[in-house]
Amino acid sequence: MLPATSKLCAAISYRHLRNMTGLRRQAAVTISQELSKFACRSPGPGAWINQVRRRSSLLSSRLEEKPFSEMEMSYIKQGEEALQKSLRILEDQGGWKTETEVRNGDKVLSKVLPDVGKVFRLEVVVDQPLDTVYSELVDRMEQMGDWNPSVQEVKILQKIGKDTVITHEKAAAAPGNIVGPRDFVSVRCSRRRGSSCVLAGMATTHRAMPQQDGFVRAENGPTCMILRPLPGRPAQTKLTWLLSIDLKGWLPKTIINQVLSQTQVDFANHLRKRLARAAAVSC
Repeated sequence: MLPATSKLCAAISYRHLRNMTGLRRQAAVTISQELSKFACRSPGPGAWINQVRRRSSLLSSRLEEKPFSEMEMSYIKQGEEALQKSLRILEDQGGWKTETEVRNGDKVLSKVLPDVGKVFRLEVVVDQPLDTVYSELVDRMEQMGDWNPSVQEVKILQKIGKDTVITHEKAAAAPGNIVGPRDFVSVRCSRRRGSSCVLAGMATTHRAMPQQDGFVRAENGPTCMILRPLPGRPAQTKLTWLLSIDLKGWLPKTIINQVLSQTQVDFANHLRKRLARAAAVSC
């Protein structure tokens, strides 16, 4: 009975496999192989059936997904690259120097990396649960211009799967017009790892957003935000923001450093106010 069932499953799957791209086809084949191995060594039908239910459910969901194009896979790869590079930078604890420290505990640190340049790291605690902060930064990212004066507009150009988006951001002019209008085209990805969330991004290009008149096309990345519940205080979230930006154009480094570190401090304050207002409305 088991061999016959395995053959039937393989036959049903074959038509779908022929239409899959290489990576998805290999994933499906691997799952099918694992199912066959489990069927051969399982001591009884009960455990095997349960395994088939779980794994075939996963296989079915994968089969129903629309295959990604080569360009979409390229964007997904860029997002993953930004995430891995950002985590490597943050994992290296050596060489960080304090740029700004606020009375409430907010802190901005920086260091210079040979292949990246100067990067900044914001560390703050927000009095809201992780899911609330995540929803504001990811699900409602296009509303960021409503509460963050440093941002003029965020627009999603393309969504790829559940975790990757291409965005166009217009930065608001700095006070005193120290830094002129900048815009960015970025690939962003989000990942949940246990109780933590990682939101990463880097500069990219997109046919829907060529160079814009009146804006200098700046580049960011690798950059990321890490959200973690505060140990012992699940209603609070530790936010770490790695910022790496090439503003392009001719700007003194002293001005760039001042603007970027202050931008991070201001972001934390504006985010708190936004979350507090949202919480008050929901009560």
